[in-house]
Amino acid sequence: MPPYLLTLPGAVWLALFFVVPLVVMASLSTQTGTLEQGFQQTFHFSNFTDVLRTYAPQLIRSVEFGSIATAASLVIAYPMAYWIAFHGGRHKSTFLLLLLLPFFVSFVIRTLSWQFLLADQGILFGPLKHIHLIPQNFHVLATSAAVVCGLTYNFFPFMALPLYVALERIDRSLIEAAEDLYANRTQAFLRVVVPLSMPGILAGILLTFIPAAADFVNSSILGGTGQTMIGNIIQTLFLTNFDYPLASALGFVVMIVLLVLMFAYARALGTDEVKEFVS
Repeated sequence: MPPYLLTLPGAVWLALFFVVPLVVMASLSTQTGTLEQGFQQTFHFSNFTDVLRTYAPQLIRSVEFGSIATAASLVIAYPMAYWIAFHGGRHKSTFLLLLLLPFFVSFVIRTLSWQFLLADQGILFGPLKHIHLIPQNFHVLATSAAVVCGLTYNFFPFMALPLYVALERIDRSLIEAAEDLYANRTQAFLRVVVPLSMPGILAGILLTFIPAAADFVNSSILGGTGQTMIGNIIQTLFLTNFDYPLASALGFVVMIVLLVLMFAYARALGTDEVKEFVS
């Protein structure tokens, strides 16, 4: 069998579910009209500048929330992945299963559980208010903090798994060599473990930031009107306003912004190790 035939199923899959929808969206983004009268191709490129000018605050907020959630995921996931990789022993698979077990539940149900957890009189803040440890008007739900908490929790595996794989690959003899050269544990960690785990850090940041910045479920359930993200705007334009050209244009703007940020990040920190790690 010719080698190129082996790639045919994957190529057909990408063509049907990625290239074709992308071409349709590109065509739709420059059309004008209404759902009742129909849409016509008029090459109305001002759709892109209109959505960028109108929804710039939501786009900036999405990048901000995605960045904070990514940083929080890294801070939380790294110690956990490090402990499992270096101290999990023969129970590593069990610890990984326990780490990922909550994520077998539906994405929406997990987010709704955070709504119950962060409610003003919920299982967390209700008892604290009852014993007067926090004021009665204290609330977290419908704030930016609630949205970031939901994003961090829901996209946590995208950070934890690449970190674990990178840490698991580290040759333990290199750490022993650093200690033989009079490095203490902190020095060995900072000068050996962290640099060698950098491919996992870079991959985890990319895998976490992109879906977190484009998410709309967490801001819908956990946020308020002041925490609207760009994904909520696209959802409203598509499903409520039926303004398909503006929604398509905004989707392309978001994709371009995320790609620019991703390539700038990869160029600043280097991509060779990430390519090697992913391959």
